[in-house]
Amino acid sequence: MISDVEILPSNLIYHELIGLFVKVVDSTNPSLIGIRGPVIDETKNMLLVETSQARELMIPKAGTEFIFRIPAKLSEKGRRSDTFVKVQGNLLLSQPENRIKSIKKLRKWG
Repeated sequence: MISDVEILPSNLIYHELIGLFVKVVDSTNPSLIGIRGPVIDETKNMLLVETSQARELMIPKAGTEFIFRIPAKLSEKGRRSDTFVKVQGNLLLSQPENRIKSIKKLRKWG
């Protein structure tokens, strides 16, 4: 489920990640580097990614650097191309529902 708040590079870490395409670009576990696919579930500490081989892999957020693709239709109004955002997994360490609530607070006070 994608939030009704526009996804921007500056607020991606507060959004729902399920459905977004992700690639692992760095990790304390080198065997995870290069894994890519859509995020199909998320926990406090992990992202579940469906790979091109139709496998589901749990990727730890801690110690991992991701690149997320924000489709043009979900990013800034009028943008015609997808946006790619590099995110340190440690910034995503929280229960998804708590992280998503934070964007509402930012919107209210920002």
